[in-house]
Amino acid sequence: GLGSASTLTRADADALGSGVAAPDIAAVASTASSSQTLQAGSANWTTMVVGTQPAWASVRARTVSDGRFLSDDDQRTAATVTVLGPTTAQELFGAVSPVGRTVTIAAKPFTVIGVLAASGGAGGGAGNNDDQAIIPMTTAQQRLVGGTSRLSVQTIFVQAASRDVLSAAYQEANALLLALHGSTDASTPDFTITTQEALVSTANSVNRTLTILLGGIAGISLLVGGIGVMNIMLVSVTERIREIGLRKALGARPRQIRRQFLVEASVLGLAGGVLGAATGVLGARLLPPLISNPIAVSVPAIATAVIVAVGIGLAFGVYPAGRAARLAPIDALRSE
Repeated sequence: GLGSASTLTRADADALGSGVAAPDIAAVASTASSSQTLQAGSANWTTMVVGTQPAWASVRARTVSDGRFLSDDDQRTAATVTVLGPTTAQELFGAVSPVGRTVTIAAKPFTVIGVLAASGGAGGGAGNNDDQAIIPMTTAQQRLVGGTSRLSVQTIFVQAASRDVLSAAYQEANALLLALHGSTDASTPDFTITTQEALVSTANSVNRTLTILLGGIAGISLLVGGIGVMNIMLVSVTERIREIGLRKALGARPRQIRRQFLVEASVLGLAGGVLGAATGVLGARLLPPLISNPIAVSVPAIATAVIVAVGIGLAFGVYPAGRAARLAPIDALRSE
């Protein structure tokens, strides 16, 4: 019935952060955001301007790469200061440090006091984490909104005292907000609570699905590669029948013939593994700038991949090596 109207208020945030009704909540940071056009000289950029408290950095696990974050004095005096996301700072000021410079927000000058460290991804209620401008909540309420909107907030970020009490903090926040809002039906509250636990569970579910999918593709690739190794070794045995017969006639035992071809198969697997690892490392160096995501190179994973490649070569080289070892010297020497 309320549509997109916000039912959360500063009073809700203050109650959650009081420590009386919700002792398992360590810190609270409410936010009120709106899309605004920022101007710095001749540069213009439209982004989310987020009004919040100094605790926001701790609750959201954010740090600054340049300058400082909002202080209690900024909040108390409704200072016209802002902390820019790295993307926002880049769009407005380029490679120059924006700290100490002035940016216009809603026709009002703000001094840039800091730049957030890059984090990537999307932030709850604030769009892109790296493309936003953070200002004191009191400043946002006095200069960017008016009327009853000054009492409303869009999102309240809550930090549990520890990982072990996350569920308890959730229950306390839910019960307190239900009481404050006078909700008689707990199944249809006028607010929504989302925990990191739920987000992690969803991410893990997606990761498991992708792991199974990629594992299946890798298994098929290994099977195809192993069959390729076996075919090459069978061709090698066929083309070297006279060599095998000569070696046997000179006293070579079947196990020596078998060992020879197994070593060749393992070397073939090793060469393929090393080339594949080199291609992967090269891709990890070239792709990040193109996809805007970092790629980690794991030395243990590379070593494991090479070992698996050698193992595949050995496993699929057993049949060709056994076939070579079973050749009778007279038959081998008689072949053209």
